[in-house]
Amino acid sequence: MSIAVVGSGIAGLYAALCAAEQHTPVLLVSKSALQHSSTWHAQGGIAAVMESSSGDTPASHCEDTLSAGAWTGNRAAATALCREAGAHIRRLQKLGTTFDANPDGSPALAREAAHTARRILHIGGDATGAGIAAALIAAVRPHPRITILENAFAVRVVLTGGSVSGLEVLTEGRGQRLAVDAVVLATGGAGELYRHTTNPAGSTGDGIALARRAGAATRDEEFFQFHPTALAVPGTPLISEAVRGEGAVLRDSRGGRFMTGYHRDAELAPRDVVSRSIVRHLAATGEGTGEGAGEDTGEDTVWLDATGVARRRGPGFLASRFPGLAEVTAAHGFDWERELLPVVPAAHYWMGGVATDLSGRTSVPGLYAAGEAACTGVHGANRLASNSLLEGLVFGARAAAACTAPDAGRTWDAGTPAGLWAGIRRVPEAAGTPCSGTASSPSSQHALEAPSGTQPFGRTALQSLMWEKAGVLRSAAGLREAAGVLDGALPVLPGREGHIRALEDANLLTCARLVVGAALRRSVSIGAHFRTDAPQGVPGRPAAPAIHRPGTIPLPEFA
Repeated sequence: MSIAVVGSGIAGLYAALCAAEQHTPVLLVSKSALQHSSTWHAQGGIAAVMESSSGDTPASHCEDTLSAGAWTGNRAAATALCREAGAHIRRLQKLGTTFDANPDGSPALAREAAHTARRILHIGGDATGAGIAAALIAAVRPHPRITILENAFAVRVVLTGGSVSGLEVLTEGRGQRLAVDAVVLATGGAGELYRHTTNPAGSTGDGIALARRAGAATRDEEFFQFHPTALAVPGTPLISEAVRGEGAVLRDSRGGRFMTGYHRDAELAPRDVVSRSIVRHLAATGEGTGEGAGEDTGEDTVWLDATGVARRRGPGFLASRFPGLAEVTAAHGFDWERELLPVVPAAHYWMGGVATDLSGRTSVPGLYAAGEAACTGVHGANRLASNSLLEGLVFGARAAAACTAPDAGRTWDAGTPAGLWAGIRRVPEAAGTPCSGTASSPSSQHALEAPSGTQPFGRTALQSLMWEKAGVLRSAAGLREAAGVLDGALPVLPGREGHIRALEDANLLTCARLVVGAALRRSVSIGAHFRTDAPQGVPGRPAAPAIHRPGTIPLPEFA
């Protein structure tokens, strides 16, 4: 038994380590250096209820997770996430991860939006992801059962008889086929779909596109979270949720604090609520466009005011609590102890992805997924702050356990009605899924081929289209316009030196079709999916997750 883990964020690193500890040879594939992951850039922290957490419980964490997700999440997944958190945090500590502590040695816990307690562990104030990733990288590099392949781009999951038998990768312009018994996709999200994103440039939906081409099911693709506070400068660096957790507030151009008029929790409301409130407030006051997140005119910003925190906690507190953010803001010419920061919502996390059970199994035997690339339903329609790193740990470990178990070849258990997959035609190499839901033809060209008569479509044009028509606010008219463009689009194919970017663009195009198609099908607004022409979902009533297979019309939704 041998496995390939694709991706070097927390889910990939931890899955590789856990699988190797089960005496399984592991090939860890990263399309760049191991440090170049979304995990490395994660700031705020990791949510977990530890034994020392006074008055807090995993059950309370679970309820917060489900509430933030508009009660659409998978309760079994959320329960597993929160109950197993402590054990994995202790494991990280044994691997050398050192979380920030109070003077008495107790964990320095922060609070973030939609949490009812202070349960966020952090490292270096605002360098949690880098701290965890560094410890995991130090553990996997010397491991005798882990072979690391950096600067390798995964282009195809090889299937034999409908099951995984290998992985094709591109290294230094040359392709090679790796014979493995299982593949774990842990490639992260697709923030590069949008004009503004907090994600690193490598977040191009590679794993989700790989899974679709292998015939795997995906789900909940319409649920894309926009973080409300990205600094409105080139690159839109994230201003951590924890800053608002310490008391920073949002203001409009007139200096008014407006979130109190939109939600009882104001700035600590769930991320989808805050982002949507920003866009709607700007539209109501005539300062923004109100569609998507607005044109890139510089007018669609609000202001994050942390000056009150500095006055209350004393000079230097912001720099000591958030050293990385202090450096970022200063580099862009802001003194956030004395002046307000311009912020804008930005694409941050994709709740949808490759449909998996709670052990990471997809609908394709031998293919697993974990982390942001996967969708267990744990986040529902909107992710609770600081649950992403935790998700990578919990479900990365579960995927590793499943694919190294004696019965690893068995099919997934998603709790679906008996026979749901019966009779569904597999399309092993779907070239992409048109937004209309019509069947797509098999292809071996990694989604770079398109029907005759289509038009070249570059990444910048795709990002603008998605930002304006499938962003924070959406409408049927805008989504149909986007669908029409995407159905007739194909990536621009550059010269050989740009081949990897062309492959990434192809993957982004596949992901864009998934988002837009799902957003059109979900005619009720809920969580991060908000249609200006659709009614709000009923609070407390779960929305049925939509699971879709490549090359078929959408499957019936089920509760």
